[in-house]
Amino acid sequence: MVPQAGVIALLVNPNSPITEAIIRDAEEAARAKGVQLPILRAGTEGEIEAAFGSLVELHANALVVGGDAFFASQREQLVALASCHAAPAIYPWRESAASGGLISYGASLTSGYRQAGTYAGKILKGAKPADLPVQQPTTFELVVNLKTANAVGLTVPPSVPARADEVIE
Repeated sequence: MVPQAGVIALLVNPNSPITEAIIRDAEEAARAKGVQLPILRAGTEGEIEAAFGSLVELHANALVVGGDAFFASQREQLVALASCHAAPAIYPWRESAASGGLISYGASLTSGYRQAGTYAGKILKGAKPADLPVQQPTTFELVVNLKTANAVGLTVPPSVPARADEVIE
């Protein structure tokens, strides 16, 4: 959606145990695409504001918000700051795009909660947790918010909404 992006910032929570894995995977993707990937670390509301403030200094053309429960709880702040800074941002959960974020791609929280409920039901019926197989997400959702794209001046290629699970107009 931002084909000219030469610098794409990655926002991560330094307090999360999966941060290093997120950074490693994103750096590998950035190398493959030939883009610079500055890492922005934010573990508090104030640090999120500071991270967005540094987007201009970094000449970042876009932002990837790392998957982290803290960022899920700060969804409204993240979406508002991206809008304020006119920063094209992608989020890991559809709820962010539904709240005004540009685009999201990630595992369906609804599906994940359904899987957790099924597991809880099995355990309540007597299954031993150690005997149950490890589950991973199986449903991923791409959500595009065309209102937000227009607001930040992006032209969305027709192929993106055509592949999306949901398009917000």
